[in-house]
Amino acid sequence: MKSDFQIIRHRFCALFSIYHFRMKLKPIALISLILLFVFNSCKKYEDYPSEPTVEFMDFTLLKDNEGIDQRGVLRFSFADGDGNIGLFDNDTLPPYDYNLFIRYFEKQNGEFKEVFLITPNYINDSTIVYDTATFNGRIPDLTPAGKNKAISGEIEDTLFVNNPLSSFDTIMFEVYIKDRALNRSNTFQTPPIIIKKQ
Repeated sequence: MKSDFQIIRHRFCALFSIYHFRMKLKPIALISLILLFVFNSCKKYEDYPSEPTVEFMDFTLLKDNEGIDQRGVLRFSFADGDGNIGLFDNDTLPPYDYNLFIRYFEKQNGEFKEVFLITPNYINDSTIVYDTATFNGRIPDLTPAGKNKAISGEIEDTLFVNNPLSSFDTIMFEVYIKDRALNRSNTFQTPPIIIKKQ
């Protein structure tokens, strides 16, 4: 998948080449300069490593009707040289159940500690089973068509930020992704996020 800029650039190059050959420019130097610009810009492809890379962009808190921070939107950029980012619908079993991995931390007594959230699942009125909640997610298949598989873009993920079992109000997320070859990206951490709990 090429970015809009890349698509526009390649279309511009093709149109510019056609227009150039229809023009009757006399100076040889000017023609050479234009051809050099056209060929250099039209043949340029992004060159990323085969292992994916990620970079934090921003985190936006979302308040509910009472002004409490309940959710937040994580935004980060990614790039991958061979474009094998994303899972197919039938990828459901490990290690292909998730490809976006997010760890949750709370600042407790001055230090960030990873917290595993517990959520109740009610089987019936008298039976409750507690499961460990996960922030991990599934990025769908993004592999571009065509010969050039290099891919880059941005991803947004909406996360719950208000842990009802904790009184600590400063949190942080740690994020990395994997491609279909199970290559792991670098890991980034969000800045400390202070949430309004009540």
